[in-house]
Amino acid sequence: MTRMSITGKDGALQPHPSPPMNDTETFWGLLKKFRVPIMMVSPAAIFTVIMILFPILYSAYLSLVKWTPGSEDAPFVGLANYIRMFQDPTFWLALGITLKLFLVCLFFETIIGIYLGILLSREVPGQKIFQALILLPSIIASVAIGMMWILIYDPTLGVANYFLKSFGLKQLVWLADPDMVLAAIAIIDIWEWSPFMALIITGGMRALPTDPFEAAVIDGASRWQIFKYVTLPLLRPVIMVAILLRSVDLIRFFDTIYIMTKGGPNDASTTLNVYSYLQGFSYMDMSYGSAIMLFLLALVMLFSLIISALRRKAVS
Repeated sequence: MTRMSITGKDGALQPHPSPPMNDTETFWGLLKKFRVPIMMVSPAAIFTVIMILFPILYSAYLSLVKWTPGSEDAPFVGLANYIRMFQDPTFWLALGITLKLFLVCLFFETIIGIYLGILLSREVPGQKIFQALILLPSIIASVAIGMMWILIYDPTLGVANYFLKSFGLKQLVWLADPDMVLAAIAIIDIWEWSPFMALIITGGMRALPTDPFEAAVIDGASRWQIFKYVTLPLLRPVIMVAILLRSVDLIRFFDTIYIMTKGGPNDASTTLNVYSYLQGFSYMDMSYGSAIMLFLLALVMLFSLIISALRRKAVS
């Protein structure tokens, strides 16, 4: 690009070249200038594209075609898989089971997590040992936990029925009873992940200012009043963060259920994740399984947006 200026004796306009562009203003100049930040960010960006974006896009493609493993053809079917999904009674059953487990487990894990978190925040003898012990369920692999609880729920040799028998209660067929299997799975998840919620609450408690609590004690507030009117309002942003982190993982409930029941008995524990896996890898209908997984992804994002909005409201 040039600019015109009067340089001739006759007053004619003569082209005057613009000053040369700085090297840092060119693409390669910018690349050279920011090469270190780009090199630092590139591995994470590449990992995100390969491990997250590509599977989502490929699942979206599979949901629009009819493809089974081993077949060479993948005819385009448009929204047929989604129409089939919304007309499938088992899909609606799996959605109901997913939401039921999500709400029940999240409610009890939040309540127990707040209680344990407040206890762990107090400086008492043996507090670190107790904290390490209750965190054990959250760091054990879910597959190992599933195998362990299969033994606990065993109708004849399991510890669960032994305790019921000791108290004179009716023994249960925990995992083979359609009316009992969801409660059995919810107990496992609550036992496993309540310590995770407690760990977050503990960190939030230790970061709270002490002045409001001291003022409440001086004013003669009871422990319940301090908890209700001081602790909970101050902890609300931390609680919402804990709920958000747990919700994203909880609604994708899969590994423990698949190890223990594979969705049975009679689809009584079939969540959306399990149903999608069965469709894709047991019935070899990858396209329909992909459509279900994309619906589950949309459900996870919806819950994340709702809880994020509630968290921003709690902070403001």
